[in-house]
Amino acid sequence: MQATAFTFDPATRAGSVLLDDGTPVPFDAAAFDAGGLRLLRPGQRVRIRTEGAGEARRVVFVTLQTFPDPAAG
Repeated sequence: MQATAFTFDPATRAGSVLLDDGTPVPFDAAAFDAGGLRLLRPGQRVRIRTEGAGEARRVVFVTLQTFPDPAAG
C-alpha cells in the first residue's frame, strides 16, 4: 500500500503517514527500522504494510516508494 509521510521525529524514529484518502496512521520505531530507512521527510511517498483495522490500524513497515526507471525498459 502507498501513503505519504506526514510526521517524523528523528529522535524517536516514530511518526505518521497519510493514506491516499487522508486518513492518518501512526508508526513506531520498529516499523521505521523494518524498512531500513535512515531519515524520512514529510511529503515523501512511502510504501507501507499495516495491521489491524479502524482505530487499531497501525503501520508495521514503512519504506520509500521507488518508481521504475523509464530509461531502463
